[in-house]
Amino acid sequence: MKTLFTLALAGALSFSSLAVSAADDDLMALSNVKAKFKKVNVLLKEGVGEAKIALYDNTGRKLHQRKVKVGDSDLIVPYNLTDLPCGEYKVRITTEDEQVDYTVATFDKPIPKNELPLMAYGKIIDDQTVNLTVVGLDEPGVGVEIRYAETNKLLHQDQIEQPEGFRKNYRLNGVSPEDVYINVTDALGRTKTIHFE
Repeated sequence: MKTLFTLALAGALSFSSLAVSAADDDLMALSNVKAKFKKVNVLLKEGVGEAKIALYDNTGRKLHQRKVKVGDSDLIVPYNLTDLPCGEYKVRITTEDEQVDYTVATFDKPIPKNELPLMAYGKIIDDQTVNLTVVGLDEPGVGVEIRYAETNKLLHQDQIEQPEGFRKNYRLNGVSPEDVYINVTDALGRTKTIHFE
């Protein structure tokens, strides 16, 4: 009799743990959390009813909490985390019977390449020679203009079709490096002016 009672109790416990697991699966099926850069969207599908959404940082500190009620249509709850550091965040969705945790990672939106600065550098080699170095090109095609600093008169013009980058010396023929500047323009339209002092 004692063995029968123990089996019945074990069966009841395992059935209740299955019921809780199935309930968690229900909330998991009716919800979703996605991050894109520093924006997090919590989706609650029809059937969730009343729920509580809490947002935590990676140390477990609660950043925000709100109650929502899902009606006859899906509900999207957006979070804008642009003022917070990149990293992992936890979203906890709780109903009267269930609780589900999601972990999402936020990251900065990459800067488009045409908005990055042109990486061009100049240095004086001797009293009539300068060196121009350009790196980090995505497309070949760099226009180089060497001009007088005082009058902006064009002294020399060059078009270089080297992919990725290049290094080139320019001989100034009777002109001091301090009297000129170089304008550099790449194929993306980025420009940089280099003065020698």
